[in-house]
Amino acid sequence: MTHDVRRAGSRAGAHVEADAEAAAAGRGAKGPDELRRQIERTRHELGDTVEELAGKMDVKGRARARAEELRDRAGAMTVQMRSSAAHAGEAGLRHRRPAMVAGAAAAVVVGAVMVRRHRH
Repeated sequence: MTHDVRRAGSRAGAHVEADAEAAAAGRGAKGPDELRRQIERTRHELGDTVEELAGKMDVKGRARARAEELRDRAGAMTVQMRSSAAHAGEAGLRHRRPAMVAGAAAAVVVGAVMVRRHRH
């Protein structure tokens, strides 16, 4: 009985190997040239993966890149704030003259009323 179990086990193992071979053949190369292209593509993908992993492991490099990004963003915000302030200043100058004229007119009216009251 033990002998039968071994045969069944070896048949199951052979079945798994045959399935793996069939799956590999389904996506495998159709000839030596295609096999070379697949190997080259796999090498390229593996190289990209290794570069990504190396980049994730470079903590100092990532910190420098993040600091540079934040500096750039802060510089852009500074330029934007200065531009907004300059625009607000220009708008204030445009509206300052009418306000000054209105204020001067009001001062003349108040002065005239005070002079009249003082004379009478």
